[in-house]
This record gives sequence, C-alpha cells and structure tokens, in this order.
Amino acid sequence: MPNWLLPEFIADVLPSEARKMEDLRRRVLDEFRSYGYEFVIPPMLEYLESLLTGVGKDTELDTFKLIDQLSGKTMGIRADMTTQVARIDAHLMNRSRVVRLCYAGSILHTRPSGLQATREPLQAGAELFGCAGIQADAEIQKLALSTLKAVGLADVNLDLSHVGVLKAIVSLDPQAKAHEVQLFDMLETKDMPGLSELTADFHEGTRKALLALPELYGDVSVLEKARAVLPAVDGVSSALRELEYLAGQAESDRVTIDLADMHGYHYHSGIMFAAYIPGLPNAIARGGRYDSVSEAFGRSRPATGFSLDIRELARVLPAAEKRPAVMAPWSDDPALAKKVSDLRKAGVTVIYNLQNSVHRTDEFACSQRLEQDASSGDWVLKTISNK
Repeated sequence: MPNWLLPEFIADVLPSEARKMEDLRRRVLDEFRSYGYEFVIPPMLEYLESLLTGVGKDTELDTFKLIDQLSGKTMGIRADMTTQVARIDAHLMNRSRVVRLCYAGSILHTRPSGLQATREPLQAGAELFGCAGIQADAEIQKLALSTLKAVGLADVNLDLSHVGVLKAIVSLDPQAKAHEVQLFDMLETKDMPGLSELTADFHEGTRKALLALPELYGDVSVLEKARAVLPAVDGVSSALRELEYLAGQAESDRVTIDLADMHGYHYHSGIMFAAYIPGLPNAIARGGRYDSVSEAFGRSRPATGFSLDIRELARVLPAAEKRPAVMAPWSDDPALAKKVSDLRKAGVTVIYNLQNSVHRTDEFACSQRLEQDASSGDWVLKTISNK
C-alpha cells in the first residue's frame, strides 16, 4: 500500500476548501459570541467513562478507543463534544446560574454517517446550562437558525419533536415500558409492521397511541390532531404545549412537527429539533434538551444546546471567491520592503514572485503588482493585464 494513502472516509482539506471552512468557523463563532456564549476548547481524548457519560449507544459505537500508556486505562477519542462541555460546566466553571458555552473543533467517528460523509467532522456548537424554562430552548433554537442564516443558508426547514411524548405514553403501560428501546428503534425507522407486531399485547390505548405517532407529521396543525388521538396525560399535554410555543417562536420559512422522530432519544430529555436544507438528506444542525447528562458528573444542571458540522456546511455552500492580492518582485531594496509592509498592515495580501515564476494559487488572484517607477524610483501599484 502506498504510504500516502489515507484511511477510508478520511481526507486532507486543500487550500480553497480549508479557507472556506475557516471563514465559516469564524462566522459561526462570531454569531455565538453575539448571543453571549463563551468559547471553550475541550481535549481531543478523555477517559472513556467520562467521555461516554449520559450518551446513547450510537455515540459509543462511533467512539475510537485506545489504552493510555501512562495510566493503563481505556481512553476514547471524542465523537461528540456536548458531554465534554457539560463536564466543563459541572466541574470547572463553578457557576450556579446560567452558563453559555460554545466550541468548535474536530471530532472522530469510527464510521461515516453517510456515503459522502467524513469520519472527521469539524463540529461547532452552543450549550446553555442552568435554565430549565422553555425560554432557554427558544434561545438555542433562535441561535441555531440565526447561525445558519449568518453563513448564507436562508431556506431552512425546522423539524421539531419531543421525547416527552413517547416517555409519557410508555409510562402508562408496564409492558410498553419494558420494550421502550425496541419502540424507539422502530419509531426512528418508521417500521410500522414491526411496531404493529410488537404492540399486539399492549394496553389498547397505549397501542393506539404508539401506532398513531408515525402519522403525526406535518405542519403545526398536527398538534391539534395529536391532542385528539394521544392520551390526555400531563406528559403528553406539556410536550405538545412546548412544541406549539417553539413552533411559534421559530424564525424559519417552514416548520414541521414529527412526533415519531426519535433521533437522540436516549440522550435528550425534552424538546428536540433538526434543521434541513434542500438537496441534503441529513440534518445540517441538530439540538435539544438533555437535562440528565450532568447528573453523572455529580452536579445536576438543566441543559439545552445544538451542534452542526462545519465541513458539511462548507460542502453545500458555494466556493469562496479568490482573495485579491498584489504581486511583488523579490528585491533587497528597503523601499520595496517598506511598501510591502505598509500594504500588509492595511490588510492587503502581498505575494513575492520568487524566481520570476508564474504564481498560481487556489486562494488568491493577483490583479496588481508592484513596479518601480523609472523616473522617481518609488514602488507603485500597477494593474496586471489579463491579455
């Protein structure tokens, strides 16, 4: 095998794409900062028991594991940064009130999420700790949509769901509660034959409600239909009220409700949302409430947040335009060095033309060059002809 080959679904990022990703990262973090979120940088790897605290089986399967040569303990390379940020809030921030944290960095997956996906996403996200009220969920939802708008994605569909609906339904029937994991899997894949077979011996009201969930998808009017067919218990009623409120708060062209969307069911504890754009089957951003994660760190804190993949954003957004630049000849002339320095201080990119070669780049377009005026000896800018 050639020594330059990379593992499957792992790839280098070349100049034009790398600059687009870095520009996106900065714009995303600037948007987070405008809402008051503080930037943190968690480590790339941790002891496995800390890294996988409170997460579902999908994250565990996605996590690369290795043995620490110093301690002999099993460590994991992060497949998601949310739990790490929850640990930082619980143990390092030492604040009793609301804490807003954000992050951006590479994560690693044992397998790609799709045919064109990478195993090394560049994840960015924002997490809000210390507020159990619906206003925190509204802020995170608003931040997610405003971030997508800030990077140039205007046509966004917001899909809302709520883990409390399923939890409230299965709590009414011990047999349903015993099969909660299987119900989750079948609802996530919309496996109606399997769902019908599994629920055959459930309480009739529970079975009717579970079989109705996959059909409860559409615009906000679905909530009225849900109130008519689902049990009128506190857990269901409060979940539907929260969905209605957040749908009304959404600054999005389209809002849909999907009461059978169980993505992240084992991880989340309340509202869940996903943002989609035309032409992309997978969600461009996902988020929701996850109050139970911090409990494992010894400090129970309500929490809500969202994350997105900057590499995926870069893939779907138009290629970045080349940055204007000035070409300069190589010379020991102090006057030229000062001119180049002054231009760079003013924000102009200046590229030395070494060995008088034709300079080609993916990032820069040289539309001007520095030439020495024959009469005055000054270095002046001249337009480069395209002829």
